[in-house]
Amino acid sequence: MSMKRRTFLASGAAITAVAAHQAWNSMSGVAQSGKVLNLYSARHYDADNQVYEGFFKKTGIKVNLVEAPADKLIERVKSEGANSPADVIITVDAGNLWRIRQEDLLQKVPTGSALYTNVAANLRDPDGYWFGFTKRARVIVYNKARVRPTEITRYEDLAEAKWRGKVLVRSSGNVYNQSLVGSIMAALGEAKAEAWTKGVVANFARKPEGNDTSQIKAVAAGIGDLTLANTYYLARLAKSSKAEDREIASKVGVLFPNQRDRGTHVNISGGGIAKNAPNRDAAIQYLEYLASPEAQQIFAGSNYEYPVRRGVTKDAVLTSFGSFKEDKLNASIFGEKNRVALQLMDRAGWA
Repeated sequence: MSMKRRTFLASGAAITAVAAHQAWNSMSGVAQSGKVLNLYSARHYDADNQVYEGFFKKTGIKVNLVEAPADKLIERVKSEGANSPADVIITVDAGNLWRIRQEDLLQKVPTGSALYTNVAANLRDPDGYWFGFTKRARVIVYNKARVRPTEITRYEDLAEAKWRGKVLVRSSGNVYNQSLVGSIMAALGEAKAEAWTKGVVANFARKPEGNDTSQIKAVAAGIGDLTLANTYYLARLAKSSKAEDREIASKVGVLFPNQRDRGTHVNISGGGIAKNAPNRDAAIQYLEYLASPEAQQIFAGSNYEYPVRRGVTKDAVLTSFGSFKEDKLNASIFGEKNRVALQLMDRAGWA
């Protein structure tokens, strides 16, 4: 995803996107008015447009959006230094959030903020530098015609010899997989986690390629029997306007691993206040809005992510997957382990 710049504001029921260069050039000028938020985001979902509009309607604060992958956002903020216009940095995966804090690009959210009440402790930085706003369950997706749901109950089972040539995955470079391996390291220790990665690699049906949607489609097509995927990828297929996508979704099932012990691995998307935010008060308001019932409903209903707040109605397709026990490991722990997790995966040949 290349870097994009836009400004969002409500116009009736619509969102107006101002030309990219105009939005960027206007940042320094409008920042003084207190009616703008400069948002650097690695999220790229249509649902977020609804969030920007809702925030503007509620506060009158316009959102100037810079959209790019996490690594590019990190490098941009670092290069901008003390003069960075960024107020809020949003990204996906705890590994990226951990990196952003390690680069000293965030400031602590005031302890009196409602975020400390509305976001569970395991879904936020222990010191208050970042907070999760959506949850992503990384589940096992299986071919209904080839796997009985009782045959596999844990992530650890993916390394069993019975699944030789039947497992499909994304590459080791995928941060979602790195965080999953990081959570397994926290549960089993580094040595056992490395043995697990070697067992999974031995069971590959093909060399890792594509994203989560690609893996789900390959499972439905019988290229492999099992894969790891975030639930919202399957929900998108199930809710698609295309009959072929819905047919793919109908051929696969969802297993929530480790329900009898630590629970299913749950990652997050989240963010924090940029270290040199020129509009700090607006940044706090925006982060608190992301944890509000209104924004949580948008995330759950339009992008099929699990809300971080209780009592928020989930889309019917998410509900159809069933309820599950979550791994309560603090996201900062498996985020910190991403680097070592990647080393384990690479040593195992998880290309």
